[in-house]
Amino acid sequence: QVQLVESGGGLVQAGGSLRLSCAASGGTFSSYAMGWFRQAPGKEREFVAVISRPGGGITYYADSVKGRFTISRDNAQKLVYLQMDSLKPEDTAVYYCAAGGTWTARLPHEYRFWGQGTQVTVSS
Repeated sequence: QVQLVESGGGLVQAGGSLRLSCAASGGTFSSYAMGWFRQAPGKEREFVAVISRPGGGITYYADSVKGRFTISRDNAQKLVYLQMDSLKPEDTAVYYCAAGGTWTARLPHEYRFWGQGTQVTVSS
C-alpha cells in the first residue's frame, strides 16, 4: 500500500504560480509512475500530467496545461511535484496525486493509489 498526501494548494490570481507537492509513504515509491489529476465541480476527474518510474525520465501533459505545468519527482524523498505557472481561472479544481503502473496511463482507473486532494482556486 502506498499512502499519498498532497499539499500546496490555495488561492492565486490569474497569471500566478503554485507548486503542489505529493508525499508518498509505504509501499515502493520507485515502482510507480506518478500522475496528477484534477476535478472541477460538476466535471469528471481529468488527467493533468504523468512522470515515469525512476530512470525513465519521461513526462507527459494534457494539452490544456502543456507549457505551463511541470511535473517532477524526488525519489530519495518520495515526493512528486507539480509546478503550475501562468495559472488561469479554468485551472480551478481539486488536484489529486496518484500512483500507477506506467507513464502511458491517462485514465483514473489505471492508477492504483490516490491522495485526498488539494484545492486550487484561480481568481480572474
